[in-house]
Amino acid sequence: MIALLAGSTLTLSGCASLAITALGVGASMGIQHAVNGTAHKTFTLPLPEIRKAAYAALKRMDFAIDGTKKVESGETIAARAPERDIQVHLEIISANTTRMRTSARNGMLMDAATANEIIAQTERSFKRI
Repeated sequence: MIALLAGSTLTLSGCASLAITALGVGASMGIQHAVNGTAHKTFTLPLPEIRKAAYAALKRMDFAIDGTKKVESGETIAARAPERDIQVHLEIISANTTRMRTSARNGMLMDAATANEIIAQTERSFKRI
């Protein structure tokens, strides 16, 4: 796939090449994107540590946290920002592995950039906690 992307950049104009470069940068950060505008990442840490880091990230981003709800596979954190409804799903994969899936909705539109930034800020929180 990398060879295909690299080869295709030779025939694309400047903007298209930038889009493919941005795709590579996102992949190198380890954040996976879904077609529907959500972002997800798996961490080798237990859910309580991810929850603590996610709360710190949401507070640093100045999002209002509405609360946490237990779900069958883990927890969901609900938060708000101006014109955004935020959902952070924490799924227990094992005692030491947690999958984080984030979404930010602006009405009917999904905001993938904000979803990605929540994960990036959560990773930064590990160094501060």
